[in-house]
Amino acid sequence: MIGIRWVALACASMWIGAAGSTAAAADVALAAASTIITEQALAPTHYTDWPRIRSRAKVDPHLDARVHDIVAHMSLAQKIGQMTQAEIKSITPDQVRQFQIGSVLNGGGSWPQGNKHAGVADWLALADRYYDASMAVDSPVKVPVIWGTDAVHGDSNVFGATLFPHNIGLGAAHDPELIRQIGAATARAVRATGVDWAFAPTLAVAQNARWGRTYESFSNDGALVRTYARAYVDGLQGDFGDANVMATAKHFIGDGATANGTDQGDARVSRLDMINVHGAGYYGALEAGVLSVMASYNSWDDVADGVDYGKMSGATALLTGALKGKMGFPGFVVSDWNAIGQLPGCSNASCPQAINAGIDMVMVPDDWRAFIANTLGQVQDGEIPITRIDDAVSRIVRAKLAMGAFGKRPSQRAGAGDVRLLQDRALARRAVRESLVLLKNNHDVLPLKRGSKLLVVGKSADSLANQVGGWSLTWQGTDNGNADFPNATSVLAGIRAADGAANVTYRATTDGVDLKTFDAIIAVIGETPYAETMGDIIPSATLRHSDRHPEDLAALKAVAASGKPVVTVFLSGRPLYVNDLLNLSDAFVAAWLPGTEGDGIADLLFADAAGGRAFNFTGTLAMPWPGLPCADAGGRDKAANWLFARGYGLHYPSHHELPPLPAHAGVGICASTSTLPIFHTLAQSPFALYLGAGSRGHDVHAIGSDLNSVIEWPAVHPVVSLQTVQVNTQQDAKSVTWHGPARFFAQSPQPANLMPLVAAHAALQFDVVIGTPARSPVTVYMGCGDGCVRPLDVTRMFAAYGAGKRHAVSLPLRCFVTSGVDLAHVDVPFGVLATAPFSAAFANVRIVAEGGNGASEACPETAGR
Repeated sequence: MIGIRWVALACASMWIGAAGSTAAAADVALAAASTIITEQALAPTHYTDWPRIRSRAKVDPHLDARVHDIVAHMSLAQKIGQMTQAEIKSITPDQVRQFQIGSVLNGGGSWPQGNKHAGVADWLALADRYYDASMAVDSPVKVPVIWGTDAVHGDSNVFGATLFPHNIGLGAAHDPELIRQIGAATARAVRATGVDWAFAPTLAVAQNARWGRTYESFSNDGALVRTYARAYVDGLQGDFGDANVMATAKHFIGDGATANGTDQGDARVSRLDMINVHGAGYYGALEAGVLSVMASYNSWDDVADGVDYGKMSGATALLTGALKGKMGFPGFVVSDWNAIGQLPGCSNASCPQAINAGIDMVMVPDDWRAFIANTLGQVQDGEIPITRIDDAVSRIVRAKLAMGAFGKRPSQRAGAGDVRLLQDRALARRAVRESLVLLKNNHDVLPLKRGSKLLVVGKSADSLANQVGGWSLTWQGTDNGNADFPNATSVLAGIRAADGAANVTYRATTDGVDLKTFDAIIAVIGETPYAETMGDIIPSATLRHSDRHPEDLAALKAVAASGKPVVTVFLSGRPLYVNDLLNLSDAFVAAWLPGTEGDGIADLLFADAAGGRAFNFTGTLAMPWPGLPCADAGGRDKAANWLFARGYGLHYPSHHELPPLPAHAGVGICASTSTLPIFHTLAQSPFALYLGAGSRGHDVHAIGSDLNSVIEWPAVHPVVSLQTVQVNTQQDAKSVTWHGPARFFAQSPQPANLMPLVAAHAALQFDVVIGTPARSPVTVYMGCGDGCVRPLDVTRMFAAYGAGKRHAVSLPLRCFVTSGVDLAHVDVPFGVLATAPFSAAFANVRIVAEGGNGASEACPETAGR
């Protein structure tokens, strides 16, 4: 219920796990998970079927009559247009008028005129243009367009907006009223830009920290997610005044339950688990009157009953049977970005199965024109019943009427264009304070005394990009710098403000620093930005943070050697194995991804001027913390793998000493050589992507993580160009066009030994879409240092591929051994060498064990050096 405030004051268990042993309870009494709730007990549900949900949205016969009248006077073309959602980069306002489009969206990293620093006035002007175009259609019925945006932690695509902590941090706050206020603040900011629909909140109940979207989940506890969903939707939608926007409950259903935490993967859970755990957030959202639900990418395999529901966008039993039927959802269902293309027999531009299953609005960002033509034909041919079209359009029109979209242009609403509404820094700072979880505080090192002489180290201390994470201005949160967040405070700036700038020294590393001259050292470390898919930790890798970010371990080792108190502030999108980092720290704060107000962290690190405590830690874990480097971290039945149970969190004074923890230096139980990822949307560490002129030499250009730019290289007389495109999913491929002799390749600064993969019959695999067929040789190569390159000729292979169609390529590693490459020292595991004319898009590059089918698979011809 809105207004509930959790009070975490009782004891919780802390588990210290060791490989092969049963977890033992530590000698500790800790502030944690016992909750006092004033209005409604927060308890898991035990439904045996999908429940009927009583929504705050009341039945309105007058509204229904108006909906019926509007739909009755619409042409089939106008109805299909209403069901179509296009990306602003791919559709003009005049095309909205011409095709009578129902909705537009801006994807992550999409802005008016492609300007990342577009101001409120730019957003509002474009919103007005789309709205005016939709009301100028050549039809007696005028239905306004609505604009959707991924405002997932504040108005996160807009320059200068306040960014709140990501959901995983908000879950640790256990404060539904805070969530309602954040929803309301986000709605005001979104409305100021003229946009009227937020793709939030995410209601995944994440069960595996390997999932790259874990930080979008409030908790692995469905009951908490339900309470938060109700509060968040109420904050966003309210009563649909000028300051409210339409909310979206996403992603229906089971996206947090996929096997191994694989994004867009297969949820293998029982029907009762899906109903009571993963359905919980949708019950809260429907109770609050949410008007849109976004279908998920994932599939669902009911392991208990043996039912495979397939991908959610085609799951009739769930979208129509459960959501609209049994649960009584009156709003509309929108598909995710090109999700319909993942259904068997469908493409991004054609999928009658999805519409018949219950998708009402189709997010078809680029292929919207073909989608409209195909769907018109499918209705006329009887593949899609007209009754299904009328139902979908009625749901969309009803939502638009309920949210007041027919009444005013975006710029005519109260607060439109008011840049001040982009910010609520005080609320964000409070949210940061409530979200922090104190995991360790030996010797009561915290709070620090103001005026202490402090050294601050670590890559994230003065990095706002690391602080805000993914879904921040850009999709992955990459290619951002501090200047991209003008209304923000870094962790370093917050520390300086709290302690006095003269008392704080900052160094990225400890090189040349006399550590003994400081009273204490604060290390600000953690993950770097990522979003969906790119953030996944593959099953063959460990959860150990130091395996992916050894620079953080090195920084802590350096400062711990000083003997001075070490306080670690850990920024991450999920709980990770950090035993080695905990052992090197006297105090350890899980700060999650706190957003733009880093001073909220400093508020809890320091005592007040009189030596008291102005603020105390109240946050407790909303997900368990792993004690094994190979644990899933989050599964409800894996308590033996947890270091800290859900509900753990210290406060001042802690009177607790965390003993040294097992470091598990040798990890063979989950790390393996079964897969080596090289490129999947972004280059996979330690690899980076490059363009190079000719067949060899050091004249190369590094390809950054920018997913929006077109690269022409060299700038004068380019021999090769590159842009980001889609092959399998959103922005997952690099399309390369050769204008002369050039190469496209992935390289690591340190060579890798691929011989174990050769023994495992591994193959280099990737997906390719040929754009312009080659008329000269094309070779795929591996490299093992200067002069150590033997390409495989794939000219005939590629010539057999139809242009514009995706093909899966598999090249056994033994073929490269035959060609003379030293696979014990490979620094370039993937490269393509060609010349003009030739263009192709490459995606999902990896080396996979057993991918080479033993010795039976033929090798392409060995090319010359």
